[in-house]
Amino acid sequence: MDMKLAGRRVLITGASQGIGEGLARSFAAEGCRLALTARSADRLGALAAELHAAHGVHVDVLALDMTRPGAIEEIVAFAGDADVLVNNAGAIPGGTLWDVDEARWRQGWELKVFGYINLTRALYPLMKARGGGVILNNIGNGGQNFDFNYIAGSTGNAALMAFTCALGGRSLEDGIRVVGVNPGPVGTERIVKVMKNHAARLLGDEARADELLAAYPLGRTATVEEVADLFVYLASPRSSYTSGTIVTVDGGITSKRSVA
Repeated sequence: MDMKLAGRRVLITGASQGIGEGLARSFAAEGCRLALTARSADRLGALAAELHAAHGVHVDVLALDMTRPGAIEEIVAFAGDADVLVNNAGAIPGGTLWDVDEARWRQGWELKVFGYINLTRALYPLMKARGGGVILNNIGNGGQNFDFNYIAGSTGNAALMAFTCALGGRSLEDGIRVVGVNPGPVGTERIVKVMKNHAARLLGDEARADELLAAYPLGRTATVEEVADLFVYLASPRSSYTSGTIVTVDGGITSKRSVA
């Protein structure tokens, strides 16, 4: 199916690994022009070369730490003409209220929560002036499944869900769609570390992480491609009536809760 995205300029933050890298691959396969940001210049450069060779698309890269002063302005100068913004950078630390001190809590929110908000604030008026655009927020189903052991992440993700819905409820008046995606566990390097930590805590041995995976739908995590392809559809004109909502892709984990 043609997603009608060829030639569109797509800005992806946190694009050097994990879901961000998968997003870059999926949008490149649709013929999009990419603007990729992340901390690692080496990873970005290698990915850009690979995508250009495979798909013939133009790929610009900007290596920076989004939490440092002036970073948002640099990104706007780099890709303020983006038709699609995918907010993806950041991982909020796990742990209980007493495990995550104020400094680590603020550090996690500075990149993921305020990073999403501040970049959206900067790019939205530029999209509006050009007649429209799409803003997609990669959030996570922790915002729907309140977790004592992931309290900073659950709280931050819930805030981003509210932000997405509040903005996206009015944004079509400006020709802009704002949509959130809540992946559940996805097969990335990060989830491997998370599952090992869970196995060590719950089973006393991080090598037993595969036993925890067996409890997930289909006995596995989602693939990066399954999540990235959803973003491509939501960014496309084929999803032009979608705004102010959250799409959860977790194999039914969020809906499986039961009182019995």
